[in-house]
Amino acid sequence: MFPVIYSDEFLLHETGVFHPEKPARLTAIKSALEQTIWAERIDWIEPTATQTRSPVAWIEKVHPVEYIQSVQQICQSGGSLDPDTPVSVKTYDVALLAVNAWLDGVDLALSTGEPAFVLARPPGHHAEPDRGMGFCIFSNAAIAATYALAHGAERVAILDWDVHHGNGTQAVAAYNPQIAYCSLHEFPHYPGTGKAIERGVYKNLLNLPMQAGSTIEDYQPLFETQVLPFLTAFEPDLLIVSAGYDANSADPLANIALKPADFGIFTDYCLQVTRKIVFGLEGGYDFDSLGASVVATIERCLV
Repeated sequence: MFPVIYSDEFLLHETGVFHPEKPARLTAIKSALEQTIWAERIDWIEPTATQTRSPVAWIEKVHPVEYIQSVQQICQSGGSLDPDTPVSVKTYDVALLAVNAWLDGVDLALSTGEPAFVLARPPGHHAEPDRGMGFCIFSNAAIAATYALAHGAERVAILDWDVHHGNGTQAVAAYNPQIAYCSLHEFPHYPGTGKAIERGVYKNLLNLPMQAGSTIEDYQPLFETQVLPFLTAFEPDLLIVSAGYDANSADPLANIALKPADFGIFTDYCLQVTRKIVFGLEGGYDFDSLGASVVATIERCLV
């Protein structure tokens, strides 16, 4: 059985009918998974309730208390954290549950030695310690890495294949020698960070800017000559994947030309590093390619 951590409560974060980061992203993925020939092998797991395990203590490892409180206050009346990041009255609670889902993914991967997929929203890799941005509220991947380090892992690697650079994740990883961060992203593109020269205080960052129009033929040599050597040399006890699928050619928010099946190839590379993997959803805004890409990712884990 392959664990997918999901709750219908993730649909309650409302961003507006015209916003690309909408609840239908998750329902499209869920529908695509349920139509596979191996659908019976999916173990749908509800995330740990926030009443059972409060995620705030772990969020505070990455975000100041003042920021967390400001998110809660803004959500009470609705509004936005920045022009791209609207919130609703349920957003704060949903964001807390999403963090718990990522932490559950860590628990599963570390305890079973096998991969898990966190099908949650809002995404997180743009959320810097003191501000939310780019559709992101809390820095899910960085929080999950910090949690893993407190629960038996000595080193955690984060691979970010979202088409946008994870500036929020990098802001945390750059100052922690126990975390390695690797990102392949369209450049120049939002948010404007992720130059190749950005290596971190401990040389634990690997940024690989990609040109518009890049295909799998451009990505594969980088995986083989840079990504795999970087990740394997770090010898991570856990690999966290910021699994964004907006590098698809069909995606409306970027200009990379990958196909859904290519994310299966990326997954094969990840499995060469370790089977202890937490895949967590980030971007991806074309519903058909989004669903097909998640299918390709999980399918490779079932082999």
